[in-house]
Amino acid sequence: MKKKIAIIGTGFSGLSAAAYCAKAGHEVHVYEKHSQPGGRARQYSTPEGYVFDMGPSWYWMPDIIADFFGDFGFNTSDFYELKELDPQFEIIFSDSSIKLPKGLDNIKDQFESIEEGAAEKLDNFMSIAKYKYDIGMKDFVTKPSYSWLEFCSPKIVKSAFRLDLLTNFRSYVSKYFTNPKLQTLMEFPVIFLGASPKNIPALYSLMNYGGYALGTHYPIGGFYQLVLAMQAVAERNGATFHFNKPVSAITTHQNKVDGLIIDGQKLEYDAVIASSDYHHSEQLLPETFRNYTEKYWEDRIFAPSCLLFYLGINEKIPNLKHHTLFFENHLDEHIDDIYKQKKWPEKPLFYTCCPSKTDSTVAPEGKENLFLLMPLATEINDEESIREKYLVEMLTRIEKHTGIKDLASKIEYKRSYCVSDFKMDYNAYGGNAYGLANTLNQTAVLKPKIRNKKLKNLFYAGQLTVPGPGVPPAIISGKIVANEINKL
Repeated sequence: MKKKIAIIGTGFSGLSAAAYCAKAGHEVHVYEKHSQPGGRARQYSTPEGYVFDMGPSWYWMPDIIADFFGDFGFNTSDFYELKELDPQFEIIFSDSSIKLPKGLDNIKDQFESIEEGAAEKLDNFMSIAKYKYDIGMKDFVTKPSYSWLEFCSPKIVKSAFRLDLLTNFRSYVSKYFTNPKLQTLMEFPVIFLGASPKNIPALYSLMNYGGYALGTHYPIGGFYQLVLAMQAVAERNGATFHFNKPVSAITTHQNKVDGLIIDGQKLEYDAVIASSDYHHSEQLLPETFRNYTEKYWEDRIFAPSCLLFYLGINEKIPNLKHHTLFFENHLDEHIDDIYKQKKWPEKPLFYTCCPSKTDSTVAPEGKENLFLLMPLATEINDEESIREKYLVEMLTRIEKHTGIKDLASKIEYKRSYCVSDFKMDYNAYGGNAYGLANTLNQTAVLKPKIRNKKLKNLFYAGQLTVPGPGVPPAIISGKIVANEINKL
């Protein structure tokens, strides 16, 4: 039966939900507080000629993204050119660096050159990781997670032991590799899941397969091309987008959602999907209809926030790759500072993305587009003087690696973004950037529910509910919710 559906927010989960709901024949209206779609994946241009993706920059799990377009009869190539990076990234240690090449055979050769026998061990690791990926990303994470009974299919039950849900990621990696640098290389993909690798289930070795084995890609024109493509798919199926339209309330009648308040006016709908920050979405409801109390949210373990800098550099930077990880300091010290001590890291790790190494459209000729990211605790003082202190440290380490002198003097455009900005722009609880941590007690059924427990036609999508943080999971989240709408 055709329904009139409202969707709040145009992040990846909202775009996905819009496309799938529209395809099912519903009348779909999507409301966005900003002037453009994308949420954390927005993009902006500067007068100097730089084009900055504001959020996601790692295009991993390309098959999951391709599956979205395939569901509508499209290929990614119908919308943008996707380039596979080689090397995928470089990781900088205190005394050396590793450039991860594309292609699993090349990676195995590299591992063997660092640790005898590591090629065979990596082959075994990736074989099991592929199995987890196939079960995890194609079956396990596609459930609405109302009940553990959903996971009692013969396929999942048979696979339970091999999914390694009860083994921690650090112990799991150490079974395969003894070289500390290889261990760090294998642990890197999970650090944004919200906890130390010793507290993350070994299930998430699937990320090593989804990234390293399937390759690291980049859409020419920036990650924002994926946003525009998903919006186009939704619109071609009949969805309507409304920008500069923040929602001030979700209205109810007789234990059902019946509409939204926008610009002081009530707009009536048969169902609502809130893909905005889950906690904020609940604040739009009368307290009696909220799924969770403030105490519930205070007790959650959140993935990190981050300090971002968008920099326009007026000359080329030698020896810097598209993706570079600066891991000269110890991973656990940074993690303990942001997750246990809840303070600015004393010996930080950080990441740089320089898309102008691959894409000439994001910076003027002869110049560089530089994006810096340092993971941080949520709910932390992020005044400008502190941001600048860490910028100086990051620039100094980039200078040491690249050999460039006085990088600060070459900055012709600069913008910082941090905890308070995430709160202001995205209503992000605590200023989080990546949603809830993927710890075992915040997995699947133990995550915030996708459906309101008291209002059966109100659903939630995005990184604070199932299946979790990241671009591919957010796309899947929108599909899950759209399928639930069809059951109303």
